[in-house]
Amino acid sequence: MEPANGPTMETNNLKLKGKVALVTGAGRGLGRAYALHLAKLGADVVVNDISLQAHQEYNEALTAASVPDEIEALGVRGLGIEADVTQTDQVQAMVEQIEREFGQLDILVNNAGGALFGDDFPRTMDLNLMGTVHCCQAVAPVMQRQRSGKIVNVGSQAGLIGHRSSPYAVSKAAVIHYTRGLAAELGPYNINVNCIAPGYILSSRAIAQGRAEEEQRRRLESQIALGRLGMPEDCARVVEFLVTDLSDYVTGQTITVCGGYVLC
Repeated sequence: MEPANGPTMETNNLKLKGKVALVTGAGRGLGRAYALHLAKLGADVVVNDISLQAHQEYNEALTAASVPDEIEALGVRGLGIEADVTQTDQVQAMVEQIEREFGQLDILVNNAGGALFGDDFPRTMDLNLMGTVHCCQAVAPVMQRQRSGKIVNVGSQAGLIGHRSSPYAVSKAAVIHYTRGLAAELGPYNINVNCIAPGYILSSRAIAQGRAEEEQRRRLESQIALGRLGMPEDCARVVEFLVTDLSDYVTGQTITVCGGYVLC
């Protein structure tokens, strides 16, 4: 699989020039795609992950030593911060560091999470829901002082399908509901809070787990209206919509990026 983005800048399309973005869980996979896409739009990007070498776990090919280095190669500032989003003290320290180094924080993409703990409800809820809550609570005061900001939470199509009661599905449903409530709270400060719900995407982890294999791929594609699995850039383009002025009058919404798997 080729890298989500190459190290080139579209100089005529710098919609986010002068903005600072924080993307959690961005050391690989979908988070990396979001971080690189925002950098290509001109934003300075802070890459958070529990390990900045997370790409090595699934042999994801980078164009530089790390995602922050890839971002720097695009001609904007890149900063890597290793922090566990389930730990409030680490999240708060991360946001304080961003304020010190950049003086502002305009965009938060809460990507950190996943179906990592099987049937363990507490750990799954802690990672997917509380990790999102911790980051939003740390960033909100910064954006309130600025009286502007864009927050994009990451749910999942699993959180929209009623017959699934796995910890992962429940935690992602909670993220979707939390997005609505937070949008109402922060709207008076000119802060937009929205959510994307990715479907079956060919991320490096999904590929390592067999999603690209012919039999599984064919089975999944037969259930998708558009007849194909998603690519990380399919999600990144929707994030672009939600963090630029194109979505200034959109808040509290969840956009499914699933090719029509969830038709609602």
